[in-house]
Amino acid sequence: MLSVTRTIRPFASRLLAQKPLICASAPAFRFPRGTKSFSQSPLAQIKKYTESHEWIELIEGTKTAKIGISDYAAHALGDVVYVELPEVGLEVTAGEPVGAVESVKSASDVLSPVDGKVISGNEKLLDEAKFINESPEGDAWIAEIEVSDVAALESLLDEAAYKATLEEE
Repeated sequence: MLSVTRTIRPFASRLLAQKPLICASAPAFRFPRGTKSFSQSPLAQIKKYTESHEWIELIEGTKTAKIGISDYAAHALGDVVYVELPEVGLEVTAGEPVGAVESVKSASDVLSPVDGKVISGNEKLLDEAKFINESPEGDAWIAEIEVSDVAALESLLDEAAYKATLEEE
């Protein structure tokens, strides 16, 4: 073992003492213009709120959005025992019911924030309605819709404006 170390040590010392090989004629690597970082992914999502405590999250670059109730609404309702999902293919209009949530305290319609067509309902809520209390603004969305006019989301509240309305209540 000692003989191997004696053989390698002089070679390693010379190798480490050398300057790194850099080709002076090679251009420095640069990302092409227009390249975006991962944090600016086109799949970033835009979330808006209504004064009636619904949220809508649009996948940027598409017309697909998920609708649900806010954390505030879920907390105010208490323990959710039943969720009524919309039928696939249902044409919805802003301000009209797209589903309903029933709790031990009360029942409440879920109003559509925008016009569109229902693509799907969150089937998990049929078996586990209480899941809406655990993740109301996450995986416990109620309906997924194809938005008719994406520009209509501009009239809805962003998170800061929505929280300001909660402080007024």
